Amino acid sequence: MSDQYPSGGPHGQPDHTQPYGEASYGQQSYGQQSYGQQSYGQQSYEQQSYGQASYGQPSYRTEQSPISVQEERTWGAISHAGAVVAMVCSLGFLGFVASIVVFVMYKDRGPFVRAHAANSLNLQIVMFLWLVVLGVAYVVLGVLTLGIGFFVLLPIFFVPPVIAGVLHVVGAIKAWNGEWWTPPLTPQFVK
Repeated sequence: MSDQYPSGGPHGQPDHTQPYGEASYGQQSYGQQSYGQQSYGQQSYEQQSYGQASYGQPSYRTEQSPISVQEERTWGAISHAGAVVAMVCSLGFLGFVASIVVFVMYKDRGPFVRAHAANSLNLQIVMFLWLVVLGVAYVVLGVLTLGIGFFVLLPIFFVPPVIAGVLHVVGAIKAWNGEWWTPPLTPQFVK
């Protein structure tokens, strides 16, 4: 009789010949879950595609969103003004730090801030190159003049930082006013 009914007996009744706890074909025994069911007290999570954060988890974005026009002006001005402040505080040696920080953080956020931060960094590179050239000339002329050149040529080291400081102030004002500007006699090492 159980051969003609897949679930045991007629009308889905269990066949009394099966041992207790074993499910007949197509039926589930007590306490077992079927695929797709959740047990009591477990939360259900929907599967999400790779790279998407689920509810309550922070999302990690690889691309940065663009900033407003006013923020571009502000950060463009900060790239120049920060270089001046750093140059004054470090006697001309750390002016590049502000330029690098603004360039790295905001280069992909807008073309205006990228241009001003790159110009600020280019100005710092040119100033550094001039200081290297002047340093070599200072040592050579100091040795050739038996030490007199060391004292006479010392003020020349203040010229590149002063010129760079003036150009940074002009750049900060131009950036604050929203004007595109490239410092004169400054090659574009960083674009």
